[in-house]
Amino acid sequence: MKAAVVYGPGQTPQFADFPDPVPGEGESLITVRAAALSPLTRSRASGAHYSADNIYPSVAGVDGVGITPDGRRVYFAALAAPYGAMAQKAVVSPRQCVDLPAEIDDVTAAAIANPGMSAMAALAERAHLQPGETVLINGATGSAGHMAVQIAKHLGASRVIVTGRHQSSLEELRPLGADELIAFDLNPANPQAADQFEAILKDQFAQGINVVVDYLWGKSAETIIAAIAKAAADTAPVRFIQVGNSSGSDIALPGAALRSSPIVLMGSGLKSVPMPRLLASIKSVFEAFAPAGSTIETRPVPLSEVAEAWHDNGKARVVFVLP
Repeated sequence: MKAAVVYGPGQTPQFADFPDPVPGEGESLITVRAAALSPLTRSRASGAHYSADNIYPSVAGVDGVGITPDGRRVYFAALAAPYGAMAQKAVVSPRQCVDLPAEIDDVTAAAIANPGMSAMAALAERAHLQPGETVLINGATGSAGHMAVQIAKHLGASRVIVTGRHQSSLEELRPLGADELIAFDLNPANPQAADQFEAILKDQFAQGINVVVDYLWGKSAETIIAAIAKAAADTAPVRFIQVGNSSGSDIALPGAALRSSPIVLMGSGLKSVPMPRLLASIKSVFEAFAPAGSTIETRPVPLSEVAEAWHDNGKARVVFVLP
């Protein structure tokens, strides 16, 4: 079969031949229709992600959309190495599949699954967001952040605050449900801007923020934790859910910030949320997407062009499609 084959850690996948997967007992051979390019896909393929199998050569792709032998259109995930979703065929068990609503096309379904899962799992599974609560989404200008704004509103958040580096990108979140926009500049050469960001955050936490969904980590996460600690002592507990680390893999976390603030730190992702619950989160996203009027920008690309599109970091979610 043809597939996006990764030949070594850090290498760009190539469109090449790869042995067909063979179904085991209770498994089905899926005809793949679409597979999205997500940060998780890139990280696992490179061997850098904590959940990477580091088996090479292997097929890239953590999830996708395809057709079962009995004609059902499904989303599938959690393939066994060295096989991935970016191939003409994939082997899955029923436990790895979610049936797709008719109103969601293949490309959209593939595109929303990963960012939708990360947002839904963080807000519903980890934070247990309650209607009427306030959510701060740190680093909301990517596709995952866009989905998080829409899902937070769908789950009943009364106020959604978003942060990001560029005001123009934040403005795009208003029609999706963002109520407050906070642009920040954490360049070490501009300490006054960093102080201003912390002061704005401190005021927001004093007014009451229940949940933080963090897609950045790094310096911005440090600043948010410091602002929580410096806000009014009688504020409600803040559930801080760490999802991504595009701004750095580590932070400096003073013990005093934990002792002096009502904060609960949690992560959300593979292994912190059991796979059945992650699939349930994705199912919830699929069911709510059309009724909620949600949107996501996509760029369909033939899988044969995987090497050229692999490093695309545009706003539209790249989705590799198969004929």
